[in-house]
Amino acid sequence: MLARLTLFTFSLCLVVSLSGCTSKPSTDNAADTSSGTDAQNTTAKSDKEPGKEAKERKEAKAEKREPLVVPAGTAVTVSLGSALGSKLSQPGQTFSGSVAKSVLVAGAVAIPKGATVGGTVTDAKPLGKFAGGAVLQVRLDSINLNGGDLPVQVALRTFSVKGKGKRTGLMAGGGAALGGIIGGLAGGGKGAAIGLAAGGGAGAGGAALTGNNDVVLPAESAVTFQLSQPLEIAQ
Repeated sequence: MLARLTLFTFSLCLVVSLSGCTSKPSTDNAADTSSGTDAQNTTAKSDKEPGKEAKERKEAKAEKREPLVVPAGTAVTVSLGSALGSKLSQPGQTFSGSVAKSVLVAGAVAIPKGATVGGTVTDAKPLGKFAGGAVLQVRLDSINLNGGDLPVQVALRTFSVKGKGKRTGLMAGGGAALGGIIGGLAGGGKGAAIGLAAGGGAGAGGAALTGNNDVVLPAESAVTFQLSQPLEIAQ
């Protein structure tokens, strides 16, 4: 009788043990599945962060915008940052300035007023070194747009004086003679600049003369350059 009871107890313990071993892996598998799902959800959420989505939309929108094209022949008027002259300047000398008035393309501002510019004096000959006259030639090289210097190609602007003591022979741009000096002294003293009325100043072909007939473009003079090649501007 005792042997049967012992055998029954042993069998019961064995069944309980086997039941516990069988049910445990299912719990572990459930935990693993849950962890995998959570990881996938976390990854999906990180891939769809609001900031990242907004950045991608912004970049896609920027890619679709066509650049503004300023056609060849467009005039760009520049206000000089410093005085230039046939006697004051040297070939290769650089100068700076700013756009004097906005340039529009299809009603949109392509080149805003106040944008900084850079240029080069390509030739400068004082009186006595150019067949009795003086010459100043300048070129616009770049315009600062969207935080960077954008190279430009323009027609050279040439200002020259022919005269043996006369103050009516200023030649500029296409070479047409300009006269009609009506200006006064720009600051007094020997060699002070004298203004010219023809064409509305340096921007339209005028300039200024010193007392010895050298060409002078005072600081803040408006000089107009004409684009020789189209200019593409990113929006």
